[in-house]
Order: sequence, then C-alpha cells, then structure tokens
Amino acid sequence: MNHKLYTGIEVAGIIDAELISSAPEQISVKDILIDSRRLIASENCLFFALETARNNGLKYIDELYEKGVKLFVVSQLPENSQKLKKAHFFLVSDTLKALQKLAAAHRKSFQIPVIGITGSNGKTIVKEWLYQLLSTDKNIVRSPKSYNSQIGVPLSVWQMNKENNLAIFEAGISMPEEMQKLQSIINPDIGIFTNIGQAHAENFMSNRQKIGEKLGLFTKVDVLIYNADQKDLREAIISTGILNNIRSFSWGKNETCDLQIIHTTIEKKETIISGKYKEKEIQIAIPFTDRASVENAIHCWASLLELGYANTSIRERMKLLTPIAMRLELKAGINNCTIINDAYNSDFNSLSIALDFMKQQKQHQQKVVVLSDILQSGQNEVDLYTEVALLLEKKEVNFIIGIGQAIRRQAEKFNIPGQFFESTDEFLSTYPFSNFSNQSILLKGARVFEFEQISRILQQKVHETFLEINLDALTHNLNYFRSKLPENTKVMAMVKAFSYGSGGFEIANVLQFHHADYLAVAYADEGVELRKAGVNLPIMVMNPEEYAFDTMIKHQLEPEIFSFRALKLLQKTIRQNALPQNKPVKVHIKIDTGMHRLGFSEDDLDELIANIKTSPLILVQSVFSHLAASDKPELDDFTHEQITRFRRMGEKISGSFEQKVLLHILNSAGISRFPEACFDMVRLGIGLYGVPTTETDEGKLENVTVLKSALAQIKQLKKGESASYNRSFIAAEDMTIGIVSIGYADGLMRALGNENCRLWIKDIPAPIIGDICMDMCIVNLEGIDTHEGDDVVVFDSNHPVSALAKSAGTIPYEILSRISRRVKRIYFHE
Repeated sequence: MNHKLYTGIEVAGIIDAELISSAPEQISVKDILIDSRRLIASENCLFFALETARNNGLKYIDELYEKGVKLFVVSQLPENSQKLKKAHFFLVSDTLKALQKLAAAHRKSFQIPVIGITGSNGKTIVKEWLYQLLSTDKNIVRSPKSYNSQIGVPLSVWQMNKENNLAIFEAGISMPEEMQKLQSIINPDIGIFTNIGQAHAENFMSNRQKIGEKLGLFTKVDVLIYNADQKDLREAIISTGILNNIRSFSWGKNETCDLQIIHTTIEKKETIISGKYKEKEIQIAIPFTDRASVENAIHCWASLLELGYANTSIRERMKLLTPIAMRLELKAGINNCTIINDAYNSDFNSLSIALDFMKQQKQHQQKVVVLSDILQSGQNEVDLYTEVALLLEKKEVNFIIGIGQAIRRQAEKFNIPGQFFESTDEFLSTYPFSNFSNQSILLKGARVFEFEQISRILQQKVHETFLEINLDALTHNLNYFRSKLPENTKVMAMVKAFSYGSGGFEIANVLQFHHADYLAVAYADEGVELRKAGVNLPIMVMNPEEYAFDTMIKHQLEPEIFSFRALKLLQKTIRQNALPQNKPVKVHIKIDTGMHRLGFSEDDLDELIANIKTSPLILVQSVFSHLAASDKPELDDFTHEQITRFRRMGEKISGSFEQKVLLHILNSAGISRFPEACFDMVRLGIGLYGVPTTETDEGKLENVTVLKSALAQIKQLKKGESASYNRSFIAAEDMTIGIVSIGYADGLMRALGNENCRLWIKDIPAPIIGDICMDMCIVNLEGIDTHEGDDVVVFDSNHPVSALAKSAGTIPYEILSRISRRVKRIYFHE
C-alpha cells in the first residue's frame, strides 16, 4: 500500500510532542501500532504506549525495541530509556489524544469523499455492503471489521493512501462527548444514521440524548441519510436544528421522503423493495428476507442514489449482495487439527486480523493458511501478493495453499512452502486431505470460492448438538473484573473442569493472550494438556494426586499443598528426582478459614512453616483460602470473619519467608462484594464465563456460552398415545411433538424432563415432555411453526443458564461442567 511517509518533525508538530532523539532527521513514520502482539514490520513503525485502567503500553517498549521498533509515543519516559540508544521518543501528555490527532491530520491530507456511518445496529453490515456495491469502480478504504471506537477509528483512518478514491468508516460511542472526537478524525462528507436502539442506554440520560450525541458525527457533512420512519430519530434530527446547516436524504413510507418506500414483498429467498424517487417508481431485489437486511439494504440503496448511480445499475448490484461474516469460528478438525473458519470474505485487513487470532492458538506448532484470490483490492496483483507473502511470513505461517488464478500467478512471491490451485474444485479433487495433521488451519476465502466445501471436509464429524463460545465476551468479562481491582492485583483464571465446560486450551490461549497472570486447574492432567498446547502461564493444580507429583514437576505445574501428607509426598518426589538447587518446586499453600473442606488449620501453621523451611527446593508462591458464602449477603458476618482469619494466617506464613508470597481469597462474587480483600491476587471463575453471582454484576457481564441442538424429527401424537421411556408422557389430546438431538449423555440433566424445563425454538418455549433419554429428548411443538433441522436453544443470552439451573434445582456451575466433551465446541471471535 502506498502510504504517506511522515518525518519525525512533522509528527511531533501534529501531536504536540517533545521529540527526544539524537537524530530526528532520520525518522520516517509509515505504520502505527498500539498492540505489541500485532507487529508486522518494525521499520518506520510508531508505537503508541496507550494507558488504560488495565494496562500500560510502557511495559512493552523493551520487547518491541528488541524486535526492531525504534519510534515510541509515550506520556513518560521508560525508566531505562538511556539504555535504548537507538530509540526516539515523542513525549506527550496523553497518548490516546496524540493517536487521534495524528489520524485527524492524516485524514485532512486527502480530498476524497468519506462516508461516515453510525447508529445502534447495522453499521458494519451497511459499510461492508457499500463496499460490495461500489468496489467494482472505486478504490475503497474502510474500517476493518468493527473498528469504530476511540482507538479503532484512528487505526481505520490511518489506512488512507493516495490510491483510494472513496473511504467508508463507522463510528460507535458508549459515553457522552465521545463522538465529537471521532468527527474530527473521520470528518465525513456523507453521513448514514442506521437506526437507534438500546445499546449503551445505561450511559445516557435518555434516547434523545444518545441520538443527539451520535448526530455529532454529522455536523459538517454535505448530506445525512436516515430512515424517517424511526420517530425518535426523526424528531431528534428536527429538534437539534442540524438540518439548518446540512442537507438530508430521508427514506421511509411517507411521501415526503426523498426515497419513498411503497412496499416490500418476500418471494422465496429474496425481498423485492419498491419505491419512488424523484417522482419515478423504482425497484430493487435483495437475496435476503429478514427485516434487518431490508433496512440495511435500503440505506445502501439511498446512498448509491445520492452518489448519482442509475437505478438500473443499482438493481443489478443489489442482486449480488452476500452475507457478511461477523465472526471467525474455531472448531475441532480431522486428524487432530484445529480449523479457523473465516471463509466468507477475503481482503488484506481481515486476513491480518484472522492471522492474529490464529497466532493466539498455541496448540499446534504448524500453521497452514488456505487463501483464495483477494478480490477488488484496488492494487495491482504483484504488489498485493508481495504484501500478502510478507504478512504470512511475519505471522509465522508454515504452509500456504493458494486457490485462484491471480494468487497462482504470483506463487513465486511466497517464500514459505505451498501449493497453488486454479480453483476450489481442483483443490478438492487433487489435494490429499490426509496431509492435514496436527495443524492449525485458517480458511480465508472470498465467498465466490465456496470454501464452505473445504470446511465441511475438514471438520470433525460430530452430532448436531454444539456449544458456541464467544471469546470476545470472555475477554470483556475478564476486563470487567480487572477494572474493579487495584492496579497491581493479579488475576488467576479458573480453567478447571474443561473451563466450566467451555473448553481447555482454547480458553487458556485467549487468557494467555490477554495477559492473565495465573491459571488454575483441578488435576495435573488438565495442566499437562495446556502445556502440550503451548500455554506457558503459571498453572496451579488444585487437587494434586499422589501419583501426579512427578508429572507436575516435569511440566512445571504448581501444586496446591493442603495437608502434611501432601507435603511429605512432594518432598519424597523431590528427593527421588534429584532436582538442581536452582529449580525449586513452586507451591500454593491452602489454609482453612472456615469452609472446613481442604486446608491447614491455624494450629498447624508453626509446624508447617518449620517443615517447609527444611526443604530448600520448595518455594511458596502463594497462600490462599476459599470463601464459603461470598454471594450470600445474609452470611456477610461469617465472610468477614473468614477474611480476618485469612489475613492473620496468611501474613504469618508470608512473613516467614524471604520471597514475596501472594495472598488470595476472593472469587468472582468476592471481587464485587468485598473489594477491600483483594490482597495480591483474585481467583476469577464463573464470572469469567458470563454468569453473574451478585446483583452488582447483573447486566454488566456478557454471555459466553450458547448451547444449541437441532430438531431431528417432527411427529403427530394422538390422544392417549405415550412418548419416551416408561410411558412417562401421555397425550391428553392430539398434538405435535419434536425429537431433539440432545440427551443426558450430552449434559441435559434427567431432572429437566417431564415438563420441568423449556427449550426454545424460534424464541418460542417448547416444554420437554416425558423422560430425557441418553441421546435425545422430546418437546411439545404445539403453536410453533417449525421444520425438521431447525435450531433448538437450550440456553443463550436471552434464556440464561441460571434459569435452566433453577429448573433443575442446581447451580450454573453444575450445568456448564456437565456438558459432555462429545458436544462440539465452536469458538468465535467477532
């Protein structure tokens, strides 16, 4: 990409920085970086050391310097800045504001039309569809994925280069006064307000205030496109007076709209939309039937009309719209492979994002990318595939499978091993799939290449029940709890019991990527599995078994020691292994503060301390205990007693050793309810997986897991006929029933049968009737218009696992941990 180069003096002037450099004339800036893990090329790369409530970019300067980065924007100089002889520092008061200033200045250097999009929903779809509709005759730069935040927008705008003749950027806000900053960065000529909904409503006094804030993006546009059928939006636009200074293009049912929508008709798998524009009746058809797609398509229709396109041309383009993949999916594959499926679009930016996601997954050493031609990039193919080849090399990809005529022509640009094919059909018919083994495989293809055919072959064959795990929600919850902690308090993430049913190394890899400090597993074999998958975080083993101490030492796992017997067994194992003096075994001491499960009592402490001091090859890492009732306000007096006892016992142990010994007692509920007891570390469990255990956390956590199955068969049951084992259900009248492909072997508790629980089909409750069988259950379908093969939801964000647990008379922990490993896990990242 032909990106503008900035001198160091120019950058310093733009961001109001003090330039600390021995050779400022040597500085050239081409790329910007905010995340050390996403470095591609170090030359001419400027790193912004952003400061957040949870992190500080200053921590990563040494690592980046070693990788060749020499340009840094900082709010304070690193302590060792004198040792970084070749580094150049731009010293500013606020690194985020500096990033925004630089992006705003970059935007001003271009005179091309810029479309700015905001709204509660549909921003990304409208942006991507405009790209599909216009990229045949425009060289477009656009926001990658959903880069619409205070940080994402500057990164998006920085992509602008002199080859572009149109830009499309989306902007999102969650707080008042944010949009004015984004307006100065995007400075759009054409504005699109998609719609208004409830997202982030808690941060605004009213819907009217939220609309007003979002309208701040459009104060200087030439034209604002909006749906006049949305009453609140229409009234807010009128009341703010924004139309006194800008022109509008409204669409809706009213005849006063610039584009009047006369009617919409659904025929088979398409929607025909008829309207009137400039007194002339016009029509388009789109290959979608849902309401949201119709609304998004009309925004695009209005945009192309405003840009001067003839409706005959628009109509032909609209027919070719394709779905937008909003997430990458990670699934188990054949021959112990892991499949990352992003096979619905292919462009350079989304390829880079997908490769970053792939790099998080440490379970396989070998990384394979199956890549189609990148269509409509606006670059000549020599330059394009030279950049792609460099990107794959930087991201440590081991093998490339290129599919398409263009990428095949440029095969010599790739220095890594690979094979190239003219088409997907040629690849499917000639490539031996047995070659795939113990690898991470990224599928990245434009939709026309139909990579779903490849995905189907590569996926592990499993039955129709699956658990979706939202890795973005997991990260959100991690950061939510982090935001409650003092700055130096560490986080131990609980990944025991297959990460509460969500998966082992897949979850651990994400936690490692997002800088969790510790992991905790129940048994040694869980820790070994994580080590084999490339997880190198410290791992505590909470239930060390006698035979497993050898294994723990071998894999550098850290056992919990809760009894003198366990301590003696460890000491015996250490003697047998003849460990070197500089390789002590790190342990975590469990003390009993009132739960009376495992742990040393207060009376044991003197003997315990003396015993450990006789073992120089045992290093105490932490002392911890369990709260018995941290989520029960009526038992707070007991919890305070536990915390007081823990502080006394913990400080006695930690004060007996020279090294720093961490103290930790809080779980998820404790973090929210007893912040004064954070000590050195907290243990984050069920809250990480999106299940709130306190009123404080209700509505603040994001749901991580969705359990779905499928309707295998629909039957008619006559009055008096029975269903399931033991004739446990007798039909009182003729009725329709459905057989669902989930049973107690999948984790659906038998106690939920016999109308004790409802599953959900098209968001309509379907009670389970009769006994739940091993592999399936039966539901009442009366009043539900459904078909065989339709999805059946067991729990999701609208029907939480806590409600299912209540029906079963248990807790969410049990429901989640019971989900069988035969249930396919699908991990996705938005």
